[in-house]
Amino acid sequence: MFCDHVDISQAFVQGDLLPGVGFNGKVYISPPPGFTEDDGYIYQLRRPLCGMPSAARAWHATMSAYLKTQGCALVGFERSMWCVTTNGNTILVAAHIDDFIIACADRATLDAFRQGLLARFDGTYEGDVHTYLRDVGLYPCPHTHEAWHPSHQRSE
Repeated sequence: MFCDHVDISQAFVQGDLLPGVGFNGKVYISPPPGFTEDDGYIYQLRRPLCGMPSAARAWHATMSAYLKTQGCALVGFERSMWCVTTNGNTILVAAHIDDFIIACADRATLDAFRQGLLARFDGTYEGDVHTYLRDVGLYPCPHTHEAWHPSHQRSE
């Protein structure tokens, strides 16, 4: 199984504004600091900004809509895990905010899916996944490269 990591740059700004946000689906703001306010202009957002209460929800809705156009379906009740079968190969997609882990047994199918994702959203391919959840204590086993926790006992 091949696993790749994709990081989406400034994901919230790449989301679409939600229809019910703001006044009739439109969000108006004051000019940024340092800019003089001109009576002839109204500043309307075209994209969500980080810090907006609906920015994360807007990003998730945009990301989910794209994955659905690629034939992806949610896995069970989990809202951040999708799967799709392409060319007879199953692709698993896991997302955490702006980070994706994409897994597939066929490298060419995985590469094509990843390239499509990066064509739709501005982001970077971070390479193969060798470790995951390092912050919560899972590490690659130095001998088998399988996930393990330091408290696991190794039999010799």
